[in-house]
Amino acid sequence: MPCRRVHGSAILEVKADIQGISVRHIRPIPYGHCSEERLAADHALPVDLVPSSEGPGTPPWREHPPARALAGLNALFVLAQYGLYSSFVGCFVYCLLGTSKDVTLGPTAIMSLLVSSYAFHDPAYATLLAFLSGCIQLAMGLLHLGFLLDFISYPVITGFTSAASVTISFSQVKNILGLHGIPRQFFLQVYETFRRIGETRVGDATLGLACLVVLTGLRCMKGHVPRGCQMEPLLVRMGHLIVWATATARNALVVLFAGLVAYSFQVTGSQPFVLTGETPKGLPPFQPPPFSKVTANGTVPFGEMVQDLGAGLAVVPLMGLLETIAIAKAFASQNSYRIDPNQELLAMGCTNLLGSFVSSYPVTGSFGRTAVNAQSGVCTPAGGLVTGTLVLLSLAYLTSSFYYIPKAALAAVIIGAVAPMFDAGIFRTLWRVKKLDLVPLCVTFVLCFWEVQYGIVAGILVSGILLLYTIARPPIEVSEQGVLLLQPASGLHFPAVEHLREAVHQRALAGSPARCVVLDCTHISSIDYTVVRGLADLLQELLKKGISLVFCSLQPHVLHVLLSANLEGFQHFPSLEEAVEQELQGSHRVLFHDADETTLLTPGLIQ
Repeated sequence: MPCRRVHGSAILEVKADIQGISVRHIRPIPYGHCSEERLAADHALPVDLVPSSEGPGTPPWREHPPARALAGLNALFVLAQYGLYSSFVGCFVYCLLGTSKDVTLGPTAIMSLLVSSYAFHDPAYATLLAFLSGCIQLAMGLLHLGFLLDFISYPVITGFTSAASVTISFSQVKNILGLHGIPRQFFLQVYETFRRIGETRVGDATLGLACLVVLTGLRCMKGHVPRGCQMEPLLVRMGHLIVWATATARNALVVLFAGLVAYSFQVTGSQPFVLTGETPKGLPPFQPPPFSKVTANGTVPFGEMVQDLGAGLAVVPLMGLLETIAIAKAFASQNSYRIDPNQELLAMGCTNLLGSFVSSYPVTGSFGRTAVNAQSGVCTPAGGLVTGTLVLLSLAYLTSSFYYIPKAALAAVIIGAVAPMFDAGIFRTLWRVKKLDLVPLCVTFVLCFWEVQYGIVAGILVSGILLLYTIARPPIEVSEQGVLLLQPASGLHFPAVEHLREAVHQRALAGSPARCVVLDCTHISSIDYTVVRGLADLLQELLKKGISLVFCSLQPHVLHVLLSANLEGFQHFPSLEEAVEQELQGSHRVLFHDADETTLLTPGLIQ
């Protein structure tokens, strides 16, 4: 028996489909016996969308070659169609709810990999995962949990964008060279590309490099076009406008020109380029996501489908958010605007929630499409209306026109868009400003070459550890003014209590005779009960050794907490000068406590 009901149903369905069909009947199907990477390459899909023959959750039908050929082909075209369905909802929703002018939501290689892992290559599970991910993200936005995303530091964002720039650019090199069957994993990709560089197709390489040169030249030209002046002749102003429009629309013009070149070769009967090929046509039906699944051996109820999704209900929405926010922050910093994390959560949630009604699987911010958006000069999120409309028109009427677009031209557009995002100067800047920030930057940068989600998570964890260390071990300024004066340079939180006690013990008891201690609390804005208990123990330890510990410059709410705790031997003075003076004189005023009220007789307090 199969380990999961969804797999078992798939086996029965496939066996029913292929029963009585010999292998030669399957052979005429295009690419029926190609590798997974070849299937992905020849249909302009990420390898992640093609069912894998390895790894956990692999359906048992892969043990049967004829079934694998048919099931792999079916999954290929189904997931290609679902990927297109996922491309337009985010464009419309984000232009209404998003706060970044550049971000484009849609299917990505990373999200495709995660979804295929947790949804078992089953469109019903993928659509339900989109619905549940949208609910989770929407709830986080409504609860204003966007502040959690503020823990993504600038070094993490820069490490991610720089690594993504390299990995995405190199992932397109195979299309520039016309190579097939290159693995998705970056290091294997580099190895296989250089190993098979002798198989380079001259036509693809020539076209790809020419497109790169043209795109680079037009981008540089746009930055040097002078602003039009009313005093200049009309022809000069029109020339500037034409140059500016050409440079701004460079991506579309290059793709259009390359498509015309490919079509002209196709007409003559020779084709030196690898083409995008056929794209599924038609608009998706509007219907609720599947809350149950009918299979050959029964119905899988909603609860069991949720149970099958398992950890994917946490991993998919959170990784989608992290990737989107990292991209949004990177482009916001580059283009000098701000984003609202809570609003981004709402936009992501609504996109996935509504997308599930048109058979979409979970989407996230796309680095490549966002870079193309930014490089094309989009000024507001309303650019998503144009993108979404074009996707819908393409699905309905224009998919046949995409057949002749060379992959080398598309690869050149992507490389030209993401390459400027690599920030080589950040390493030198952080080395000069704060070397410790190089740690999360390098961790994120290196691990993103393995898997982007691992790099982002690891960078956030390293940044969090460094942040927690500064909280647990705040700098303590120590000086002598006849008494020992200690001033925590930052707040006093419960992990730092032991550090403070150790500093007091080392300095107060080091001299002979032991010195009185004044704790300047200027920077302490809040304390909790753990801090109160630690200070109480410190007071008792010093009292036993005949040393007084006094507090000064406590903020009113902090003073109220300490008074409420009834600490034995607690003394407070409003200012540092008064505390030092009173300690040097050896005289302290008294704070009297009633059962009902506290009476302050003088600015100095003793309990």
